[in-house]
Amino acid sequence: MLLLITFVLLFILPVVGSFIETGGFPNGYGLFPAQEVNKNAPFNPIYFGVGCMIALVITTFLVFPTIFGFKKSLVPPKTPKPAVGYPKWFRPALIIVVISWIFMWGRFEGAKPLDHFTFVPLWWGFIFVLDGIVYKRNGGSSLFSSKKGRVTMKLMAVTSSFSWFVFEFQNFFVLENWYYPNNMVFTNFGNIAWQLLSYTTVLPAIFEWYWLLRTFDGLNRKYTQGPVIKFPAKILYAFLFAGLLLSLFMAIFPQELFWALWIGLIPALAPAMMISKFWNPFTPIGTRGDWSPVVLVAVATLLNGFFWEFWNFGSELFHDKWPTNPNYWRYSVPYFDKIHIFSAMPILGYFGYLFFGIGCWLLWNTIAHLAGFSPAVHDQDQTEELTAQA
Repeated sequence: MLLLITFVLLFILPVVGSFIETGGFPNGYGLFPAQEVNKNAPFNPIYFGVGCMIALVITTFLVFPTIFGFKKSLVPPKTPKPAVGYPKWFRPALIIVVISWIFMWGRFEGAKPLDHFTFVPLWWGFIFVLDGIVYKRNGGSSLFSSKKGRVTMKLMAVTSSFSWFVFEFQNFFVLENWYYPNNMVFTNFGNIAWQLLSYTTVLPAIFEWYWLLRTFDGLNRKYTQGPVIKFPAKILYAFLFAGLLLSLFMAIFPQELFWALWIGLIPALAPAMMISKFWNPFTPIGTRGDWSPVVLVAVATLLNGFFWEFWNFGSELFHDKWPTNPNYWRYSVPYFDKIHIFSAMPILGYFGYLFFGIGCWLLWNTIAHLAGFSPAVHDQDQTEELTAQA
């Protein structure tokens, strides 16, 4: 019940905050896909400097975890997996990726309508390419290689489709930090239907990267012997309250607290699951000091984020004005919009992907627990913990 109440409040509190601040919904609320109807605050060197310091601490933690109390893993390395080739779906998926990529970036006047429909085959093709690499590196085991894994992938696609709307919904209350210029490609119903289909790719892509990282034993072991942190109930309720307050106040201070959209799910949903005795990616930290699920899903999302931004940026680069891809997005981020590597995403924005990935896993766990299906994600350690918990 606590988890359900928390999840519902994540939708209610931004609305309450908006009514406190403006007396109604924010300007642009309900336009889907989101449009640029508000101008965000300009670059601020103080905010940017603080952001850089936080990014430096995060980078130091990821590269040198021993500074933060992590020890070298004493568990023997895993036995090498048997050598296998790529699965039968790898090469067809790779061909689909290349063809979709060409049409997404290309300017083929006679085939322009195909540009509208490149995002879904590109990303599902990419998901199966990643799955094929996992299959090869993992001795013939991957998400798609088993019947149980394929069921999980289907559940994940449906969950992903609707869970992304949590972020789209909250985006209205931080004054559209991202927006989609090509909202006239489809009708209103067409936009909703196409975006629902497009959003099915988010969670599967993140978890395919996660499983790929888990096949690198050295990387996986790097974060398994960390500090054991187990908070008492009072502290968990305090975190939960803080997470809910972020959802409220980000609508009252949408410029200053725009980052709460990416972080707020973590202090809200994770404590609610811990209090309710539900498994979540923070559970191994409290039981044995294993930080690898949290860290690797964060890094997995960052890696996937480079491809999100890469294909999105190229989708604009090779067109005169706007690309014809209706999934194309642009950013309007307050204070931090400085230094771009190759994409519209400012460099500090990439660190938001780390928290976004953890939030996505928490959403997957939330829907799984509320809907009554297993939150296991083809992860042996997690499966063992869930079995012991049951």
